[in-house]
Amino acid sequence: MTPLRFMFTVQGEGRGHLTQAIATYELLVANGHQVVAVLVGSSHRRELPAFVRNRIKAPVYSFPSPNFVTDRNNKSIQLGKSVCHALLHTGRYRRSMRLIRKMVAVERPDVLLNFFEPLTGLCNLLRKLPVPVVSIAHQYIYLHPQFQFPKGAPQKDKWAIRTFTRLTATGSHSMLALSFYPLAQQRYKRVIICPPLLRKEVAEQECFDGNHILVYLLNAGYMQDVIAWHRQHPQAQLHCFTDSPTVKGKWQHSENLYFHSLDDQKFLRYMANARALVTTAGFESVCEAMYMGKPVLMVPVEGHFEQWCNARDGAKAGAGTYADRFDLE
Repeated sequence: MTPLRFMFTVQGEGRGHLTQAIATYELLVANGHQVVAVLVGSSHRRELPAFVRNRIKAPVYSFPSPNFVTDRNNKSIQLGKSVCHALLHTGRYRRSMRLIRKMVAVERPDVLLNFFEPLTGLCNLLRKLPVPVVSIAHQYIYLHPQFQFPKGAPQKDKWAIRTFTRLTATGSHSMLALSFYPLAQQRYKRVIICPPLLRKEVAEQECFDGNHILVYLLNAGYMQDVIAWHRQHPQAQLHCFTDSPTVKGKWQHSENLYFHSLDDQKFLRYMANARALVTTAGFESVCEAMYMGKPVLMVPVEGHFEQWCNARDGAKAGAGTYADRFDLE
């Protein structure tokens, strides 16, 4: 097989797309290919986790990209404000799109892998990129006719998530839809159903049931919910991972309650010996817990329709259960 040159564009919201990019990087390098650059879309409220640069031995660039706007407590998603914020910063995003085009021209990759970064699709919509694009994300399962949204899903939300998902993959040669489970028709037009992209370290963990519960929080505002629950249950041992700037490394809030900065290796070690996982319903963390046989409580971020779907779809796949708040009991 002739070695190929790959370039990545990655949506930097949460850790899911980032860990998928790391897993793909390891697969490509192990098979003799080269990753020439990784471009990560980010927002002012999230820093690129250090583990990304540590794990990917290729130039990593960060650029402004549309992202969700949360309430003042950094908890629930405010969709209207998110759209307005994106429209107000179109100049900034145009510069980001110029960066994508410039990197394609300079690095001349054979294939561009897009991990749900919307500006990549927008680049193709306005003027097609001179390189084949393959888009990879769990969200592309929404475009498959055999996928069933959870009962009670509002029509306007289904239309919105499908429209945005199509935008991210505009001009893509194919879409790899990562899924909790197979579908009877594994390929539909350009949508190909695939198993989750898990890093090799997931399979290398020695798993056993310890005493602590592992918690992953997409939005740091939910730290207060966990703290409030723990006041009523101080005997429970919790280890929580968050991107809050107030947490540097490891912070012991009280006896049996610890907060950690995002660290992919450390997170897996704590998951391997956890009793269970509590998560804001991101696809990747649920898949990792399912692989390790850990029961999951999925608590979607308020207003985050994608996570609302993930929570119910994960329960359907046997991952665990879901709730509207952090009631760990």
